[in-house]
Amino acid sequence: MKQIQWINILRGYAMGISDLIPGVSGGTIALLLGIYDDFIQAISGLFSKHFKKNFLFLLPLGIGIILAIGTLSKLISYLLEYHVIPTQFFFLGLIAGIIPFLLRLSKPKENFKLIHYIVIIIGVLLLLWMSLNQMEKTDVSSVELTTPMLIQLYIAGILASSAMLLPGISGSFVLLLLGFYGIVIYSVSEVVSFNFALLPVIIAVGLGVMTGFIVSSKLINYMLTHFTYLTYSLIIGLVIGSLFNVFPGLPSSIIVWIITVFTFTIGFLVSYTLGNKTLDEMT
Repeated sequence: MKQIQWINILRGYAMGISDLIPGVSGGTIALLLGIYDDFIQAISGLFSKHFKKNFLFLLPLGIGIILAIGTLSKLISYLLEYHVIPTQFFFLGLIAGIIPFLLRLSKPKENFKLIHYIVIIIGVLLLLWMSLNQMEKTDVSSVELTTPMLIQLYIAGILASSAMLLPGISGSFVLLLLGFYGIVIYSVSEVVSFNFALLPVIIAVGLGVMTGFIVSSKLINYMLTHFTYLTYSLIIGLVIGSLFNVFPGLPSSIIVWIITVFTFTIGFLVSYTLGNKTLDEMT
């Protein structure tokens, strides 16, 4: 990590795409791409004596994430509005394809005890509960940028970024759960279109995201270092549970069924192939 790895722009772009989808975690993509540990360590050590090394690692990732959000927010909004089932099933396949990778990485038969399986169940139940209690309470057409609203958006950014770092929990899904997903996505699309009236929304959420990243990364880094397999078991539970969050319902026609099976298969194959490639590089 001594020099800028410009390939990380593409990795960051993939993470940025996932963060636009409620229920899909940027942390999941980072894990799948084999950079999760480095990503967490870099954020955790950003304000240490190794600032330069960590900054050079995070810079291209940040560029990629910003590019993805800036260029694809309108497309993602369109797909989720008009083609939600095939789109969500692509990400379902992506998530399902990472489960074999996680099992091979953690080796449950060798490393897991009863407590690890309990943690997996807790992770699944947590995401199931979130999927049953999601709501969207903010009307984007009548947003008033008051100080209390901006404070709420800042706090929402902290919570969303904390979730974003954990594979299985989507930052955008947390925004959806809190009722702010619509206004954030709408604000991003407006700012990209050079309408800066809602720029304070982006600033408030962005500051919250930065705060959450710094605090949460230290906790996650500590857990991965001192409770590695317990952390893996939580990640497995969260990833399995996230399938409930992404599931949009079943297709209503033969055409949509065909497209949906295709998108799910593509998502699964992409994830499974990348997972095997990552494991090969790690061994």
